[in-house]
Amino acid sequence: MSDGDLAAIREAVRALCSEFPGEYWRALDRERAYPTAFVNALTMAGFLAALIPEEYGGSGLTLRAAAAIMEEIQASGCNGAACHAQMYTMGTLLRHGSAEQKGRYLPAIARGELRLQAFGVTEPTSGTDTLSLRTTAVRDGDSYIVNGQKIWTSRAEHSDLMLLLARTTPREQVKRRTEGLSVFLLDMRAARGAGLAVKPIRTMMNHATTEVFFDNLRIPAGSLIGEEGQGFRYILTGMNAERILIAAECVGDAKWFIEKATSYARERVVFGRPIGQNQGVQFPVARSYAQMRAAQLMVAEAARLYDAALDCAAEANMAKLLAADASWAAAEMCVQTHGGFGFAEEFDIERKFRETRLYQVAPISTNLILSYLAEHVLGLPRSY
Repeated sequence: MSDGDLAAIREAVRALCSEFPGEYWRALDRERAYPTAFVNALTMAGFLAALIPEEYGGSGLTLRAAAAIMEEIQASGCNGAACHAQMYTMGTLLRHGSAEQKGRYLPAIARGELRLQAFGVTEPTSGTDTLSLRTTAVRDGDSYIVNGQKIWTSRAEHSDLMLLLARTTPREQVKRRTEGLSVFLLDMRAARGAGLAVKPIRTMMNHATTEVFFDNLRIPAGSLIGEEGQGFRYILTGMNAERILIAAECVGDAKWFIEKATSYARERVVFGRPIGQNQGVQFPVARSYAQMRAAQLMVAEAARLYDAALDCAAEANMAKLLAADASWAAAEMCVQTHGGFGFAEEFDIERKFRETRLYQVAPISTNLILSYLAEHVLGLPRSY
């Protein structure tokens, strides 16, 4: 894809986002409501089907293009977390799903008739220790019986399908720790009231996240994606895409904070001069810009490797680490530049400040990324 094509995509995203200004997001934030109109607009414009191949009705774009879409959404002051899972869950379905599964679901997702926005992995007892999850799926004839609990399953109330990771073989019966987990494409429409319960969790930001409970939920054996017991390996591809796309969102957040701060610093006059003339204000803004650009370059490199089907685990993790740090530093800087006005709802800074803070923790904490780099890149002893 050429730079000109990417520029056109960015311009189209900005145009769409201009129809959803700060007032729209502030109203939703007060009520902790889901941005249905915004998600529908992105869907109808084809942006959420970016990674679905053209043969299934999608755009067939690269991850680099998808990253540009998410970056521009955030840079426009909107919130892509309301729907970003529909992009990064595609990797597991596309690479490991059967022809029947792809033919059945992908065209409907591309048309906007189905939403695949829920990713059921994290559990209360295991957290980021995915291999210790306890939710089970036991084969019973032409079905699996699912029991267990997931937490921080965002958008579950607003999704038709869930990508679910569950244990199909007890840990003590597998040869390798990474075996015995399987991935299922769960139809939540059929499951609600039949053993699936969803409980919202109110958080410091408007994130539509939930707990999900499975009580003897019977699902068709055809829900299994790929080979039973290989699910952990399958979702790693999706996790790399997730890190890259969320890193792109963080870059967009940083851009938004920097633009806000520079505009305000030019216009705000104190003691007879613009505050942006003072180095004490200039330097943090300039440093934030440098951090954002460095993170942006790492995101681009990680996306390039992903699109070339090369190993990108280290780059995806570094992109997420650097971008999350850049967006959080830019958020701090923006509040400090605005002083008291940074806390005023009408400026949107406090809302974006809360939203971008999430990415120091999710979808993987910065500390766990550092542990990964120390062990797998630098060859240091495993710390956990």
